[in-house]
Amino acid sequence: MKHAGSRALDRLEPLLERLRALPGLKEKSRGTFFYRRGKAFLHFHEDPTGLHADLRAGDDFDRFRVETEAERERFQKAVEAALR
Repeated sequence: MKHAGSRALDRLEPLLERLRALPGLKEKSRGTFFYRRGKAFLHFHEDPTGLHADLRAGDDFDRFRVETEAERERFQKAVEAALR
């Protein structure tokens, strides 16, 4: 699974804007990597099944599908919970 390219990130731009507004996250490169406290926290991938986001939950990453707006909202809520 490859990291999301420019076209994929263009589709995710509204979500990326919401993530950029969250305190405690630093975007190292557009949509590819967000860091929290100096550690990779979330990033995006694309594959034939669609767009996915990996979110660090403890020591591991959990994968979320982010193709639909409902999936993106679910992912954003998981990010907000992880930041608490």
